[in-house]
Amino acid sequence: MSPLNNYPMQKESDSYLRLAKHVIAADGQSKNIILSPLSIHVVLSMTAAGSSGSTRAQLLTYLKSERVENLSFLYSQIAATVFADGSHAGGPLLSTKSGLWLDQSLTLKPAFRDIVHNSYKAVAQLADFQNPSSLIPPISFLIVFFLVSAACDIVAFTCDSRLILANAVYFKGKWTQIFNADLTTAGNFYVLNGSSLRAPFMTNRNMQCVQTFDGFKVLRLSYQQGSDKRRFSMYIYLPDAKDGLPSLIERICSEPGFIDSHLPYYAVTLDEFRIPKFQIGFEFEASSVMKKLGVVDVFDMGVAVAVTEEDEDMGCGLEDDEEPKLTFVADHPFLFTIREDTSGVLLFVGQLLDPLADSSFQD
Repeated sequence: MSPLNNYPMQKESDSYLRLAKHVIAADGQSKNIILSPLSIHVVLSMTAAGSSGSTRAQLLTYLKSERVENLSFLYSQIAATVFADGSHAGGPLLSTKSGLWLDQSLTLKPAFRDIVHNSYKAVAQLADFQNPSSLIPPISFLIVFFLVSAACDIVAFTCDSRLILANAVYFKGKWTQIFNADLTTAGNFYVLNGSSLRAPFMTNRNMQCVQTFDGFKVLRLSYQQGSDKRRFSMYIYLPDAKDGLPSLIERICSEPGFIDSHLPYYAVTLDEFRIPKFQIGFEFEASSVMKKLGVVDVFDMGVAVAVTEEDEDMGCGLEDDEEPKLTFVADHPFLFTIREDTSGVLLFVGQLLDPLADSSFQD
């Protein structure tokens, strides 16, 4: 498909999961989350390209890259392939928007402007930081807050700020298998503290791509592909124990190559199949998380990163060959990801603790 096929995306996925683990530890102990580590890495990579000294060294260490050129090449390939609009071919709509605003008292070097434009497909321009009304009008990337499976990472500004970087990722796809709303029923969902609540559960009578592992199960829900060469899927990682999500997250986000070594490949007939219907809205400031991961200097210069993510209803897909019967009942907290399977690029990571937290559903 592209040079990404030969790029070790496993290393990138491990890094994305490591970031997700720290976000969950800092902000997600008691609430649903969804974030795009990829989007955050795009912002940090642009920052690395325009920085020097200890700031660049810290960013490269965190991003596990020896040179900013390697990062620029990687994200130029992702922008050209993974983020290509496949909706005309029957696949998902996926796009990214990036921007850079520099205080008008400073000068943007032509070489950096070229990197931002050519590798990251971003717009770089000067702005009056003393006049907030001139900064980033409420358009473009901000509107993705209200769209399905959208993520936006903003380098926000203070009075001392001189640089704003922003990246937005937008994803909208239809599952291969559509859930029939008439089959949605109420059931018990068991939260981590041992109590339960009544929530809406979706189901269908099709075979599902599920595989069991030691202590957990993985469900793959494929998105419609059409003639699009990319293949997008949502994965739900469901612990066997109702309170098993924290230990499963620790394993997923700490074990190298976990995603690639725990992929379900075959459809099976399920004795019971139910997943909750849910929405997620999540916001966090990433500066404290990034500092714990060793990225300090860039934030000490008056730059803070704020992230808002939103996701909506889920959908479904399947494969062929049948295995022994089992169940997949997601009636307790789980982790989920959205991934482009051909390249291995991980787009979103989230956890569901309470399907009613951002929902108006009533039994």
